[in-house]
Amino acid sequence: MYIDSHCHINFPELAARMPEILAKMEQNKVTHALCVSVDLPDFPQVLALAEQYPHIYASVGVHPDYEDTPEPSVEQLVALSNHPKIIAIGETGLDYYRLEGDLEWQRERFRVHIRASRQTRKPLIIHTRSASEDTIRIMQEEGAGTDQGGVAGVMHCFTESLEVAEAALAMGFYISFSGIVTFKSAKDLQAVARAVPLERILIETDSPYLAPVPFRGKMNEPGFVMHVAEYLATLKDLPLAEVASATTANFRRLFNVVD
Repeated sequence: MYIDSHCHINFPELAARMPEILAKMEQNKVTHALCVSVDLPDFPQVLALAEQYPHIYASVGVHPDYEDTPEPSVEQLVALSNHPKIIAIGETGLDYYRLEGDLEWQRERFRVHIRASRQTRKPLIIHTRSASEDTIRIMQEEGAGTDQGGVAGVMHCFTESLEVAEAALAMGFYISFSGIVTFKSAKDLQAVARAVPLERILIETDSPYLAPVPFRGKMNEPGFVMHVAEYLATLKDLPLAEVASATTANFRRLFNVVD
């Protein structure tokens, strides 16, 4: 059994194929998926999916890449997260890869999410790209980790160094690997995956993006998360059943999911 800890099945290209998406999940023994919010205008669609399907969960947050979108407040995030199917705050974080110039607004948005997480006691879903130093610094300053009374969370679609992974692990965070880890070019990331303890690993698709081998270049979907688990099992020289069981248990523990 597998759980896709991060997907965007509310995006039009996947939402239009929902019966097929759900059937593929069942076929590949993907029991649950977390549909992750990227902005507030589309949040109702995310929540509606979680309300419609018992095995779909949701988050609330605004992605750091979304510049021209309503800015969330701590109060808004706290209020919107007050729903049993909303199990996380995010995705949030920093991304200096796509945007340039004064990005203080991005850093302030990140702080707002961390504060909402601390108030709600719901874990963070953190996105970081070309911004790891500031990401870790702000996490520490705002008390994002369990080491400072925060709730921790997950570093999603992880592509950073082992040093960054270790800093996040020290704060109680989990590390989530996507289809990127299966790419032949991802040697450094594969070394990180070998080093991260299995009890702190999640698996995800980030669908519709980043389909794992053997579907690289095609539209990704939650049913493909099993291929991430298969690759990690080979990489870490562990039985697939052990990786599947551990990553499922990790998800349930982090997000307090019991069904």
